[in-house]
Amino acid sequence: MYDPKKVSTYKKQLGMMCKFQYKDKPLTGPLIVSLKFYRQVQSSVSKKERELRLSGIHRPIVKPDTDNYIKSTLDGLNGLLWEDDNQIVKIVAEKYYSEHPRIEIEVEELNE
Repeated sequence: MYDPKKVSTYKKQLGMMCKFQYKDKPLTGPLIVSLKFYRQVQSSVSKKERELRLSGIHRPIVKPDTDNYIKSTLDGLNGLLWEDDNQIVKIVAEKYYSEHPRIEIEVEELNE
């Protein structure tokens, strides 16, 4: 499949950050993944709206869609954090606003 340039760049940057922070071999077996995506507040909003967004009262309902964030993030971590994203049996994903955009990823190995 074709990745737009922004998505391709995102996956490469994510991979580099993963290699820097995660030194172990890719995980195997079933996994539970929690993803929190924090995006910048748009500069065009009022101070009151900015406060509502930063407090979590108003959450992002703008593009990119949560499922697009999920797909590109999981694909970008294949072979690095886990062998393949088909190992993921449960996903929880959320979008927030923040003054410090970032992604928080928690992975739990499911011991069957």
